[in-house]
Amino acid sequence: MALRFEVLGRFNRARAARLTLPHFVCQTPLFMPVGTQGTIKGLTTEQLEEIGCQIILGNTYHLALRPTSELIDDLGGLHKFMNWPRALLTDSGGFQMVSLLHLADITEEGVTFQSPVDGKPMLLTPEESIQIQNRIGADIIMALDDVVKTTITGPRIEEATYRTIRWIDRCIEAHKRPNEQNLFGIVQGGLDPVLRDICVRGLVDRNLPGYAIGGLAGGESKDSFWRVVAQCTASLPEEKPRYVMGVGYPLDIVVCSALGADMYDCVYPTRTARFGTALVPEGVLKLKHKAMADDTRPIDPTCDCMVCKNYTRAYIHCLVTKDAMGSQLLSYHNLYYMLKLSRNLHSSIIKGTFPEFVREFLQTMFPKGDVPEWVCNAMEVAGIDISSCCTPFSSPQD
Repeated sequence: MALRFEVLGRFNRARAARLTLPHFVCQTPLFMPVGTQGTIKGLTTEQLEEIGCQIILGNTYHLALRPTSELIDDLGGLHKFMNWPRALLTDSGGFQMVSLLHLADITEEGVTFQSPVDGKPMLLTPEESIQIQNRIGADIIMALDDVVKTTITGPRIEEATYRTIRWIDRCIEAHKRPNEQNLFGIVQGGLDPVLRDICVRGLVDRNLPGYAIGGLAGGESKDSFWRVVAQCTASLPEEKPRYVMGVGYPLDIVVCSALGADMYDCVYPTRTARFGTALVPEGVLKLKHKAMADDTRPIDPTCDCMVCKNYTRAYIHCLVTKDAMGSQLLSYHNLYYMLKLSRNLHSSIIKGTFPEFVREFLQTMFPKGDVPEWVCNAMEVAGIDISSCCTPFSSPQD
């Protein structure tokens, strides 16, 4: 095992921790920007350090296609290849089963993809996924799991759950760098509490360095989403990190942190930036709107990032979707916002002010008191009183 996880503070289920990895000492809760092919679009690694990024996520499937894991290995691993001194996490390629399903065929042996580069078939087995990740050299590597959308029901969910447990043993057997890289298992089971519990128990029995909650953020209702997170975090070991995969909306991260999760990743902050949308405490700000054309305020007057200190909404309005600089500036701001949110979650739990932080966050985002019912329900389970933020007749919002 090549990590140390120390819980430094708690509020009910929420926890703030120090996660020591081979390349960096991280603070949780933490958000990980997604750099699919070893880059966060439009930002340098120096800028990512500057705004406090702790871990970058890379995509095994895409890196294996181009530039290939063999080349990355020959050039000293992904850290050296992309000039990133801090921590890296690589996913297993399993998510592409869902996102590229028209290109994939799933069997017990593994997943056969049709390469989007040259059209040739590419077999990704649990062994091959781990071998690729061993060559890439990330601090955290993910087991290959059988991923299905949460909106699918029936025997396919059960098949995927048990296959994920079978595949974890093949991943463990194939992992040749356990003293340098940490293999995390991924809890599957769809929206079925029984299958989720079976998968949690099966993975915990393997005593892995950390655990992820997979198969969410794929179209299920928010009420189903938080209940799966709550169930899994309650059953996973206290002394190991818990990673909710594919979650990047600020509200979701606050709720999941209250329920006891530690790590998150998503393309949302940078992808939405490329469409001209900024993340702000009130929610989102659409810079493409005509009202922004002569607005001389910064994106967020309360933000200390380089973009908010130096550029107006009017200037960015001129750039968005027309000039690469627009998406670069918005990506910088949005990631700054997400990383500052992570730091604020950590510090409020340490200081014992987490409930106050959550209430202030919700009051800013929902000034009329229309906090979604699913958030109210989740916070009740998390033991955080947000009644002062809610009107009596809040309606569910997905």
